Amino acid sequence: MAADIIIHRAHKVPVGKDQEQHLEMTRRFARRFNMMYGVDFFPEPDAYNFGESLIKIPGLDGSGKMGKSEGNGVFLSDDPGTIRKKVMRAVTDTGPQRRNQKPSAPVANLFTLMEVLSEPSTIQYFREKHASCEIRYGDLKKQLAEDIIKFTSPIRERINEIMADSHYLNRVVSQGAEKARESASATINEVRHIIGYKSF
Repeated sequence: MAADIIIHRAHKVPVGKDQEQHLEMTRRFARRFNMMYGVDFFPEPDAYNFGESLIKIPGLDGSGKMGKSEGNGVFLSDDPGTIRKKVMRAVTDTGPQRRNQKPSAPVANLFTLMEVLSEPSTIQYFREKHASCEIRYGDLKKQLAEDIIKFTSPIRERINEIMADSHYLNRVVSQGAEKARESASATINEVRHIIGYKSF
């Protein structure tokens, strides 16, 4: 990952909170090269995000981050039926046993998803229902599923449009590969010059 970032001399990298350590390693490698050779060649990249801080989206199984390898994720390409099925299978608990009880980790995960996707009034409603021990997790999941569908539908539709256009995809892949080769080659050539490498 660090090599992929450094070879293109990236300034901003679109990563989530779980990639902070990898990005810090990348910055360390860039600093070390610059210091060793007395140059200011490699930038120290920062995470790119749309908010004030990096976030981690929780998985539907309550075990941590959402991800493909974990099998606990909702994907931007999922159709509404798939999203509803996934969300309705999300892990919860037996419900709060006393008023103002702190949500368990799996339920807290669902509230975290709502914080990202749902209207503030919706979040407040379900938090109040949880605090009063009146919450029905089935209702919460149904609402969360609809909010996810509302958010992802325009993205899914655009994905499907792009996937159906093979000429466009081939052109993008070809142009992207060419740009990547040019960028990587320029970096490697400059690095060779900086370190004094001579080809024979």
